[in-house]
Amino acid sequence: MDAFPDEKLLGIEVFYTDEPGIGGRLRSRPEDFMVEEVPKDIPEDPDGDYAIIEVRSRNWETNLLVREIARRLRISRDRIGFAGTKDRRAITTQYLSIYLPKEDLQEIRIKDVDIRFICRSKKRIGIGDLIGNRFSVVIREIELDGKEAERRVKIIEESLREGGGFPNFYGFQRFGSLRPVTHLVGKEIIRGNFDKAVNLYLAFTTEKEDKMSREARLRFSRERDVAKALLYFPKHLSFEIAILNELVKGKEPLDALQSLPKNLLVMFVCAYQSYLFNRILSSRIKRGLPLNEAVEGDIVIPLGRYGEEKELIPVTSRNMEKVNRMIKLGKAVVSGAVIGYDTFLADGEMGEIERKIMEEEKLDPRDFIIPEIPFISSKGGRRALLSKYRDFSYQSLDDSVKMEFFLWKGAYATSLLREFMKCEDIRCY
Repeated sequence: MDAFPDEKLLGIEVFYTDEPGIGGRLRSRPEDFMVEEVPKDIPEDPDGDYAIIEVRSRNWETNLLVREIARRLRISRDRIGFAGTKDRRAITTQYLSIYLPKEDLQEIRIKDVDIRFICRSKKRIGIGDLIGNRFSVVIREIELDGKEAERRVKIIEESLREGGGFPNFYGFQRFGSLRPVTHLVGKEIIRGNFDKAVNLYLAFTTEKEDKMSREARLRFSRERDVAKALLYFPKHLSFEIAILNELVKGKEPLDALQSLPKNLLVMFVCAYQSYLFNRILSSRIKRGLPLNEAVEGDIVIPLGRYGEEKELIPVTSRNMEKVNRMIKLGKAVVSGAVIGYDTFLADGEMGEIERKIMEEEKLDPRDFIIPEIPFISSKGGRRALLSKYRDFSYQSLDDSVKMEFFLWKGAYATSLLREFMKCEDIRCY
């Protein structure tokens, strides 16, 4: 079954299951989307330089929340570490580390945010330092009776279990839920088109954005007057205003871009890589190649305690039977390329897919070496084609369905939920 037009813009071109979905709407209210981070063990040390805190927030996107915490503490945001970004329209619980050597953590009061001190540690929390996330999601406005909705959920869930999981697509959040622009900016950055990257970030808009933001971007597209734009860009577009402030000083687009947080700059490149991966995964599904079984030429990743290991296993006719036993036992996964300057590409049909998409994008792996901003250069890697889930349950409630489940790190809840919903607009508001 083909994906919807908005999804195809992100490289998501197909569904994995055939049963019609239940439709509905995500995130009618923040309480409908609850996410609880499951951290790795945090080594406690009373003499550690890092204060570890648990943060429960409502309607706060992680980057904006980190910036606000830094502002309240009067420290650089670079001193705050987190394991993964969380979306705005949700209630989320996550763990942060704050570099505060020989300094007590001050009380922090922020609207709709509860902060609890956990311990001190010598270890900073960084991206990926989590096991996974627990989700409790309510899908509302379902135009089916409860029995039919439950019947469809049951059939789809059985299909996913038989198929080994759900396609490990990067979801809308990776690209911008209301304004999927990060991959477009990333594409221009790796090509060295920093002026185009800045213009896209400032001017690109969609009908999902709020009226003030949309009108500001459209006006800037027409006028291209940076000084005037500073007068009418809404204050909540703080990252855009930071760029405009640099441009009005006469700075070059490359310098203006670097006024953004480092993790956001990294995200631009990662988002373009995510778009390419989505296309690769879509192509494999459309070719009818299995996701939960290796074929000759594939590259398989062994699984350890906390997920994917660094070792890669090329699949040949000699080891295919053994590799597929590992996959069946949940000890390995088939992978697709996250293209970078040092990515190990597959052979066989999977290799054809990966190389064809690079050719269509006119990509050279060395494009991901970015000398102007070295820290966002990316060597690439491999990513599981399928994501497993566990502790899945569902319940019909009037015109809604409540689902609860656990996902390992790196997987997107919306990539699982889209299989159940199959509606035109599953993005998160």
